[in-house]
Parts: sequence; structure tokens; C-alpha cells
Amino acid sequence: MADANRQIVLDRLPQGDKLGPEHFRLTADTAQPAPGDGEVLLRTRYISLDAANRAWMQGATYRSALTSGQVMAGGALAEVVESNVGHLKPGDVVFADTGWQDYAVLLGKRLVKLPPLEPMTHLMSVFGVAGLTAYFGLLECGKPKAGETVVVSAAAGSVGSIVGQIAKLKGCKVVGIAGGAEKGRWLVDELGFDVALDYKAGDLRRQMKEAIPEGIDVYFDNTGGDILETCLFAMKTFGRIACCGAVSQYDGAAPPHGPRGVPGLIVTKRLTLRGFVVMDFDDQREKALKDLQAWVASGQIKVQEDIIEGLENTPAALIGLLAGENRGKRMVKVR
Repeated sequence: MADANRQIVLDRLPQGDKLGPEHFRLTADTAQPAPGDGEVLLRTRYISLDAANRAWMQGATYRSALTSGQVMAGGALAEVVESNVGHLKPGDVVFADTGWQDYAVLLGKRLVKLPPLEPMTHLMSVFGVAGLTAYFGLLECGKPKAGETVVVSAAAGSVGSIVGQIAKLKGCKVVGIAGGAEKGRWLVDELGFDVALDYKAGDLRRQMKEAIPEGIDVYFDNTGGDILETCLFAMKTFGRIACCGAVSQYDGAAPPHGPRGVPGLIVTKRLTLRGFVVMDFDDQREKALKDLQAWVASGQIKVQEDIIEGLENTPAALIGLLAGENRGKRMVKVR
């Protein structure tokens, strides 16, 4: 007898309010799906939690906007249960857009078998979207040089914590912006950042002037909003900004204004701002993974993962991520 397929449904979209448990609904009465021709049945093992999950509720991005009543969207490490394609067999592991549920049926031609690495969770964090986003965003968009100053916001998160470590091994001075003294100590003492700034302590502009009076060569932006504005005014001439995300603007009411004085500042300082998504660099994926694997093996990159147990806890885990609870890559172990 097939297992039931538990699903977490986006019951209603937030309308200018912060995401809460009331926006989701757990169902346990859906039957396990069956794969058709060219399809694969997947059992979800680990669900990826990202600020982008919240952004998808606001409208179309690089994927279609979410609508109320659908299974909450999200990527996951999943195990093949049944396969009707030649290149995948039961037991293989793939990264797939399964959504928040126990089982999913997807077209096999879009799925690629992942290598049998241990721990498996590294395929989600440092060797997955988080690590590749950090790698390409910093090295291809920020283009840091040895001796330069690199600043990264949301520095204790899944992407930011890896960005800072890559910048450090490239010979840069690394400044992380995070919330709270404990995260700051972790960034400096454990991950090797040179300086940590606490945006919750107030007057970030003053903190930045004291820590890096010379200014910023490369800023890796995960937050947008006031932190982006502060960093813009601290950029050196010909500085580069890698625009990865805007988590400060995803949850709750829209901010009253964007960064002020930006057009003139960009011209005066001849700044380069580049937005990107990790898929832009698919043709360089193999080299990136080789580098990341070597850096992890040598201890130059330390991997931090934040694993929450239980599918039913996925909404609370995302809400907590948006509030800055996590250090490193947050994911949910389904069962």
C-alpha cells in the first residue's frame, strides 16, 4: 500500500503583513502520486529554505509567482523511488523543485543524478545553490583582488558565510554585516572574517567608518534597503556591487523609500552594480564545484548547516530564517 503524501499548502498569500503560521496548512490525506512515461517518483529528503521562498509570494521573479491553494514551492534533495527514464534508478539522489511535500512526480529529463557525497546535506549547502551563488556572485560579479576590502551583508547566512570565506582565501580584507554580537563573534573567531558589524546595534554608518575608513572595493548585497544605502555611500571609486538578494524587503509592508541619492552616486563613483542568479553560470559549474570541494577538503571553507527536523516544522523554519535565526544553510529534514 502506497504511503500518504503529506503536503504543506500555501493557504493564503500575505497581503502586506509578515509571513506567519496562519498562511500555511498541512494536509495528510493526499495519495502518493504515480509516475507516468518519462517521469520519476521522488521522495523528499531535505527541503531547502531560502529568503527567495518569501519573494516568490510577492510576484513573478525568475520563476512564476505563487498562488494560494498550491503546494508551497521549494527545492529539495530527493531520492528516486520509481523511474521511467534510463539515466535514473531507485536510490539515486537529485536536486529538484519538489515543493514542500513527502513525494513528487517530475519529468526525468530535467533531473541530474548527484554524486554520492557525505554528508548528503553538503549537496544542498556548500556544493549546492548556496555555495555556487557565493562563488559566482563574488568571483564573477564582484571580481575581488588581493588586498581589497570586501563587505558582505547577511554574513552569517547560507550564502554570506561562504562569500566571506572565499574572499578571505583570495587575500581580501573581509567585513561581515550580521545581526547580534554572537553572530559577529562566530564570523570572526570561527570563519576568519577580519571584522563583523552589528546592524542591530545602530548607526551602521559610524561602525563602517571606524572599521573600514578606506572604503569598500566589493560589496556583496544580500539585504537591500538601509544596509545597501549605507554601503553605497562607503564605496570606493570604481567599486563593484554584486546584487544577490533583498531580504530586508521581502517580508511585510514595502519600504517607504529605496536607497537615496543613488543615480548621482553611481555616476560620481563610477560604480558597477550587477544582479545575477546562479543559473547564469551553469557553463562554469564543474570548475566551481571542483574549487569548492578542494577548499572544503583543505579546511579553507568551514561548512555550517542548520537542520530542522520534520516536514510539519517547515513554515516555522522559514519564518525563523526571515527573522535571522539561522547560522549557515537552513534546511528541513523531512523524516
